[in-house]
Amino acid sequence: MGDLSRDELDGIYAFAVELGKQAGKMLTDAAQLRISGGSGSQKEQEHVQKENAVDLVTETDENVEAFIKGQIMEKYPSHKFVGEESYSKGTSRDYLINDDMTWCVDPLDGTVNYIHLFPMFCVSIAFIHKQKPLIGVIYAPFINQFFSSCAGRGAFLNETQQLPLVRTPVPALPSNAPSGCIFSCEWGKDRRDAPDSNLHRKIESFVNMAAEVGGRGGRGGMVHGVRSLGSATLDLAYVAMGAFDIWWEGGCWEWDVAAGIAILQEAGGLITTANPPEDPATAPIEEVRLGSRLYLAIRPAGPSSNETGRQGQERTVREVWRRVRNLDYSRPGA
Repeated sequence: MGDLSRDELDGIYAFAVELGKQAGKMLTDAAQLRISGGSGSQKEQEHVQKENAVDLVTETDENVEAFIKGQIMEKYPSHKFVGEESYSKGTSRDYLINDDMTWCVDPLDGTVNYIHLFPMFCVSIAFIHKQKPLIGVIYAPFINQFFSSCAGRGAFLNETQQLPLVRTPVPALPSNAPSGCIFSCEWGKDRRDAPDSNLHRKIESFVNMAAEVGGRGGRGGMVHGVRSLGSATLDLAYVAMGAFDIWWEGGCWEWDVAAGIAILQEAGGLITTANPPEDPATAPIEEVRLGSRLYLAIRPAGPSSNETGRQGQERTVREVWRRVRNLDYSRPGA
């Protein structure tokens, strides 16, 4: 943790937890206004669009981010702030995280869910130092799930239940993974209907993971189930919880994943790159680069009779890599 003391980090953690609760209440209040036909602004009612019809922004995003940023700047004026709404208004797409103490915030992840009042939406707050997410807070107020973690302090659901939820013992990954696993994925915003587009590569990968064992030219994974929450942040939280075994995704930004990565790693999960290397069987499994936009997460795992938990996680990574296509998401400076 370098020049951050344990007491300083614990203080930042306590501040982040309280900030997450306040921001989550703002999301709930805004949603209740819409439910009751309250005075939501015309701007919000029209679902102002960002880049295309799938990526929607509301006034709520901007209000919540402004509140979070204001609180952080008042308490920690020397810290950097990277938020989705302020970033999307800029002209640069450069990767903005460096070694400085940095807050990385998505005020409302799952905006489409929020608009449709599908309850899987949340506020996501991460504290990053020396490019490593040390603190994560994710609050989904409509389902009353509050995830939090601090490096060296554990990861929790609703501040009392340590993650993963099943802990006595933490289950090993299935010996024939991905068969027997819950596989989490998202359709994403890139919907170009071209033969080699990200959409088509994702669909091929999804079908490979789902198809019967031996199907798809030997690439059938026969996963137990396929889930899409519509929120990358909550996908990661559910992997940390142990509810999802695998999450595979491309196209996210750092505010979509930073808090989730902090929580997942503190819970004992693994996160690496989504894109398969030339030789999935032997390539090193490296920790994901925060700004890479390509992510493969594996839940916390206990040992089995013939392998450690980490060995089970790495085996599962390689089995996923064998079945998925390379995705084409890039950005400058990452």
